[in-house]
Amino acid sequence: MKKVLITYKLNPEIAKELDGKFEYVLPDKSGFKREEVLEMIADFDVLVPNFSFYTDREIMDKGVKLELIANFGVGFNNIDVEYAKQKGITVTNIPHSVTEPTAEFAFALLLSAGRRLGYYDRKIRTPEGLSWGLYDEAGLPIYGKSLGIIGMGRIGQALARRAVASGMTIMYHNRNRLDKTIEEKYNARYVALETLLRESDYISLNAPSSKETIHMIGKKELEMMKVTAVFINTARGNMVDEEALAHALKEKQIWAAGLDVFENEPKISPQLLKLDNVVLAPHAATKTLEARDEMGLEMIQNILGFYFDTYPISKVV
Repeated sequence: MKKVLITYKLNPEIAKELDGKFEYVLPDKSGFKREEVLEMIADFDVLVPNFSFYTDREIMDKGVKLELIANFGVGFNNIDVEYAKQKGITVTNIPHSVTEPTAEFAFALLLSAGRRLGYYDRKIRTPEGLSWGLYDEAGLPIYGKSLGIIGMGRIGQALARRAVASGMTIMYHNRNRLDKTIEEKYNARYVALETLLRESDYISLNAPSSKETIHMIGKKELEMMKVTAVFINTARGNMVDEEALAHALKEKQIWAAGLDVFENEPKISPQLLKLDNVVLAPHAATKTLEARDEMGLEMIQNILGFYFDTYPISKVV
């Protein structure tokens, strides 16, 4: 019987889907440490890392039986995919279960940052409070404003659907232009990245992380944005130069930001922590009980599909 090592504390009720088909090991705490995985991995055929567990060459070399890395996450920047390919190890991800919760959270960040909800909540709890004046400390509307989406895949389109329903207009930048029927569905305009950065009122980063997209939003890109622009990132932290973003927010080069991911998470730039014009979240876009369980089920379906051909699998390599 094939053996599965799950590095994080998956809901045991979801793990039961593997019963009778695989032997599997779950941590009894929040997750296995890297050192623990290195000690155990030689006995396992399948490794299940979560999106914050980096699976590198050392782990794959010690995993002499490894056939499959079933990632618990839509991205796969936490896995040395090229090395897995060289070793003949299949890598899968879970693009379907994360779509709606991530788009939902991106839209929540967009509203919170634009309408200053986080700022209001913090200030109203303090002894000094905040001004209740009609024009004082006002936020920005979303109705009638433009949303620029960088990466118009599943999540980008789910975000567009919410934005259109709220009266926003859509422009997008993608590696490839979408089919006209999809553009018409959201009345979305395909533009160059520079155009999107210069013209959008709100900008959401939803592209996949890769070597080519590291720091794709940096000083130059931030300087292109409107001073009233709101920037949202629910993709990956390394796609944004965090220090440059903190500087742009501090100097009011852009209006605000909503961030769910960071360059060196769980560490966050101390500058960001001091700013009132940024909403911060702990990589929580999919953090609902329902979403986590659905992610677990999709991950398990990938394992079952790999070995038993019972489900289509979301294969990276």
